[in-house]
Amino acid sequence: MLQKLLQTRLLYLYIFLFCVTLLAIAMYMEKVMMLEPCPLCMTQRFFFVMAGFTSLIAFIHNPSGTGKVVYGLLAALFAAAGGGFAIRQIWLQHLPKDQVPACGPSVAYMFQEFPLTEALATMFTGDGNCAEIAWQDPVIGMSIPQWSLVGFTALAGVCIWQAFRK
Repeated sequence: MLQKLLQTRLLYLYIFLFCVTLLAIAMYMEKVMMLEPCPLCMTQRFFFVMAGFTSLIAFIHNPSGTGKVVYGLLAALFAAAGGGFAIRQIWLQHLPKDQVPACGPSVAYMFQEFPLTEALATMFTGDGNCAEIAWQDPVIGMSIPQWSLVGFTALAGVCIWQAFRK
């Protein structure tokens, strides 16, 4: 039974559904809890989308051999990149107040008014908005980027396991 649940194709579907679930939680926090995402939050969402999209393609393609390795490592690479941005945001959140970068405009405004390179640079480096802890888990006390890092770590681990398992 367990072997059937962990088939290569189904595992790619589980990875895709995991990413969709995390993105749905992010949308709930944005639309219902009214938490506006900062540039680094949007960047992390992008990497969850890319890992999920890669896994969806792998589910449809149902690869074996080299294809399984390529899809698994590509999804793991997206997860590792997203984890790097989560670490950057966690670092910004733990800076002393006098070292936090200045806050910038919203992401939508940046893409509308700024040159693309400047908007993307802000997306990848973050600003003072990224240092604000807008929500913390009431039980464990972890912030959103800390939970994202947990998700990216789990995602990368499963994807690497998927790539190299027999």
